Amino acid sequence: MLRIETVQGPNVQPYLPELARLRIAVFRDWPYRYDGNWEYEQQYLETYARSPRSLFVLGFDGDTLVGASTGVPLSDEVELFRAPFVAAGFEPGDVFYFGESVLLPPYRGKGLGHRYFDAREQYARALGRFRWTAFCAVIRQEDDPRRPADARPLDPFWRARGYRPEPGLEVELGWRELGDAEPSMHRLQCWLRALDA
Repeated sequence: MLRIETVQGPNVQPYLPELARLRIAVFRDWPYRYDGNWEYEQQYLETYARSPRSLFVLGFDGDTLVGASTGVPLSDEVELFRAPFVAAGFEPGDVFYFGESVLLPPYRGKGLGHRYFDAREQYARALGRFRWTAFCAVIRQEDDPRRPADARPLDPFWRARGYRPEPGLEVELGWRELGDAEPSMHRLQCWLRALDA
């Protein structure tokens, strides 16, 4: 039985090492193929921990962190994420941005993905100032030879929750993939949903 806890802003500090390890473990798999970097993880998570309005939805099996989901006002995000939204005509103050949703494989398919989205959307509504919720997902080609045979796209799940890819709104982010000597740039598609939809 999974236990869900929500933590806001700096209160997440005690969980950050576990959360970094979880992100590294989950993002090694398709579609990210991320060769985890502990220094980057600490830097990335501190952006969320510094924001008093960020949200962490944490999933525990007993005392073990097995899943997590994050959200933060886009205006509290780093410039790399804010700039593409501004260029596309969105006001950062109107957008509550969802970071990752990560879950270890044995716990998938049990409804936690919906609970992640429900908690973050409800929190954004409760803050009372956002018009949109948004997230980004890495773009991979359908014929990518590295794609596992059993890989399932999440697009139908996101669309069923009312999210749509915003044409032309992409973020470029660099990371080192498994087996590569150097980091490379990757395109991420931004998906949006009107918060009152």
